[in-house]
Amino acid sequence: MAEYSRLASGQVVSTGGQTLVITPFIPDFIAIDNQTRLVAGAGVTNASWNTDMGQGAAVLSTFGTGSQFIAPVGGTSSGALVSGTGFTTIQAGLSLQYGAVYQHTGSTDFSISKAAAAVITTTSNHNLTTGNWVIFQNLAQTSTTGMQQIAGIPFMITVLSPTTFSIPWNTNQSNYTAFNTSTSTGNVGSFKQILFPVLYAPGDSIISAITTGTTTTIVTTAPHNYVVGQEVAFRIPSVWGTTQLNSLPNATIPGSPIYGFVVSVTNSTTFVVNINSTGFTAFNTNIPFLSFVGLKFAQVVAVGDVNTGGLQISSGSQLFPSPQVFNGYTSSTTVGTNTINGPAIQGAFFNATFQGFVIGTSIAGTAADVIFWRAYLHDLNT
Repeated sequence: MAEYSRLASGQVVSTGGQTLVITPFIPDFIAIDNQTRLVAGAGVTNASWNTDMGQGAAVLSTFGTGSQFIAPVGGTSSGALVSGTGFTTIQAGLSLQYGAVYQHTGSTDFSISKAAAAVITTTSNHNLTTGNWVIFQNLAQTSTTGMQQIAGIPFMITVLSPTTFSIPWNTNQSNYTAFNTSTSTGNVGSFKQILFPVLYAPGDSIISAITTGTTTTIVTTAPHNYVVGQEVAFRIPSVWGTTQLNSLPNATIPGSPIYGFVVSVTNSTTFVVNINSTGFTAFNTNIPFLSFVGLKFAQVVAVGDVNTGGLQISSGSQLFPSPQVFNGYTSSTTVGTNTINGPAIQGAFFNATFQGFVIGTSIAGTAADVIFWRAYLHDLNT
């Protein structure tokens, strides 16, 4: 071990697809052992990577088969292995940095169904994982039909198959038209993954549903990253309904904003606030297509800087542990990924930027596999 080399180790639970490992540095060597596959006696049991191999490469061992090699992105792998699905180092430092565009070109057509949870079907592998975030553009099918109502909204997806995934939005309504790029005229509809959607938390979230009552339940299109005690405000244009939640105006105390407090968090996209909304106007997502020009979405935003509930954040501390963030690589809707940043000012918005590596789909095993990992950064690598 040279003087300035760095190393880290730990364990991670596989998502069954791309599995993120956050480290304090960008490694130049990675090795993993899949304990679950070793016990089962099937699948990829261990794998390793060196920076000279190139991004997406890996040397792996499959139980009963022996060693194989996954070529880097753009290379050619043998057998059933797919190039570029090994190890990839990652550094999330640019807000809303996007992945490759899946665009209507004739060979990469896609459709969006009318359904309570709209389903997107692609002609080729979308290469997405449950928990990823996507955003759509140019969803006008003709001059009067299409799904422009959802263009520009960040959605956390659920993968159904290599060529299908769903988004948490009800398109099975009268003002929506099933979208299909292969039959549209002059359409250049597209979608792309938001690679790093949460670099600082909390942010603002787009609302997909509101349940009124003595308390108010809010559902968002992607993880809200709020905690119990979080103070929030609403920005809901009149076309969406439930404008009574808006922070202003306040009829009782003019000029004093109306805020709510999160009293419970159901999952990464659902939370409850203490506002009594009994009798409020119903929330409406059946927005007419022609109203899209200048359309503003219904949003909920954090107020002030108390997302941590007033607790101090200190990286690695047991007393004040790092907060968990749903950052687009987490498939669970109840447990996020711990940040490694800290210490932080008490009550402040926290830094959720991250770096490390991704265990790719060809070596991540199956969902819930326990993987032990080791990462190194050598000060001399020739």
